[in-house]
Amino acid sequence: MDIVKTLHVVGYKNSGKTTLVARWVRLLKEKGLSVAVLKHHGHGGKPDMNEAETDTAQFLANGADATLVAGGGAVQFIWNEEPDFARLKEMASMGNPDVLLIEGYKGETGDKVVLLRDLEDWHTLRQLEDKLLVIGCPEIEADCAHIHSREQTEQIDEWFMRWIGRGDGDETI
Repeated sequence: MDIVKTLHVVGYKNSGKTTLVARWVRLLKEKGLSVAVLKHHGHGGKPDMNEAETDTAQFLANGADATLVAGGGAVQFIWNEEPDFARLKEMASMGNPDVLLIEGYKGETGDKVVLLRDLEDWHTLRQLEDKLLVIGCPEIEADCAHIHSREQTEQIDEWFMRWIGRGDGDETI
């Protein structure tokens, strides 16, 4: 399979991960790049996937191990099993995107942007491997690029576009 540029956006709840990933998806699409997103549901339990009255919900409630629905130019696939991280990346990259953004999975190997809410977050997240950028907590000393505030969106986006332009996808999926 082709090399896909892959970047994790990690941090604790309400650190701005989803907001940042969504903004970067828009930037990539504006540049004509294809992008896939893999998100870790870290809120405990299964994600809320369907309304109870849908056909898909009925299939799952009656014991289906997986269900796939296609129509209107889109496909929805639900699997009642959580594959390992490598398989999830493979699934998210099925369409051969130029970029795979991963929200979460901080314990997995891969280039990371770390979002900090406060100094307490840094005490636990500074040990992460593969940090390329830390955002937040101006009082810390990071061992990689460091942007002091999430509100510095222009600087953050410039860093991201430089990273995209490097042309050195980090791994083969």
